[in-house]
Amino acid sequence: MPDVDCNLIAQEYAQGACSVEREGRSLPACQVTLRKRDGRLERLITSIHLSRPENYLSIYQSGCNMTCRKCHSWEFSQHAKGSWMSAEAIVLQAVAYKKLVTLQEPRERATSWHAHDTCRCCGSCITRGERGESCPGKVEPEQMLMSPQGFGPARNIAAFTGGDLTCRPEFYARCARGIKESTDLWVLIETNGYGLTSQNLDILKDAGVDAFWLDIKAFDPARHKWLTGCDNRQILSLPNEMVSRGFVLEVLSLYIPGVVEAGELGQIAGLLAKTDPRVPFTILAFFPEYLMKDTRRPLVQEMIEAYTLARHGGLENVRLGNLGVFVKTQEDVDLITAELGTDAF
Repeated sequence: MPDVDCNLIAQEYAQGACSVEREGRSLPACQVTLRKRDGRLERLITSIHLSRPENYLSIYQSGCNMTCRKCHSWEFSQHAKGSWMSAEAIVLQAVAYKKLVTLQEPRERATSWHAHDTCRCCGSCITRGERGESCPGKVEPEQMLMSPQGFGPARNIAAFTGGDLTCRPEFYARCARGIKESTDLWVLIETNGYGLTSQNLDILKDAGVDAFWLDIKAFDPARHKWLTGCDNRQILSLPNEMVSRGFVLEVLSLYIPGVVEAGELGQIAGLLAKTDPRVPFTILAFFPEYLMKDTRRPLVQEMIEAYTLARHGGLENVRLGNLGVFVKTQEDVDLITAELGTDAF
């Protein structure tokens, strides 16, 4: 039964596929991972740390407004898990992180995409005393920090990731205002896009959110519904809505064999190109997880085809990700390099 208190229903949108497990019961995510206590908004947070290869502060949230069959963070996005943190506590974490920042980025580089062209997070300059073969040469060893996911710099960005409740923007807005008042960090939201209505986008814009990492799960409505439990009509309008409001935007999509393949990824790229051909687009290789553990991983040639179609769709900045999923030999590396060049990965 729809939640009568749903913010999306109040705006005449469909409620998300937002059931989250808690103590054996399935309840709307906003009821079990978002709350107001003593006048303060609190969110169930699984962890906060300097993440790789993004090289920024990541705030991992429990609870989500989608139920994705291939979710890679289902342990905490589909199950209530973590500690309650107020927006004020999040701001304190951002203030502490600011003291660790070793790489200042301009606002237009407040993305995961731009982390890649400054450091590959191989750690060679620390562990071996020499740069790795693919090192961009833009970060000095003294700018490297160790974090739970390895070596790299700390960029001046605070990002919300993991689960997604941007359909309830008030917590993000309060966090963004506090971060902006107390630091010079850029604020990024990694999002599936569901619930980012015009009204909610305006709230986040007014609060000072700088950037979005938009995960477009599929172009075809039926495939998107099967994958996530949600419609994608409003999501496909988001690139234009975000860019027109001045947000920095990057987009990613997964290559999922048999579900979202090269042709569909090319359609997503074409949609982005109509908004701005410079929008960064990452094609990630799917690996089996959650309810899709029997689905195979993509092949090298399939990823090459997807990249090629995305570029033919008009996008200038396309990259392949999760290389370890489909690149197994030096011959694979040589094939990608020969056909696409080193900028493809």
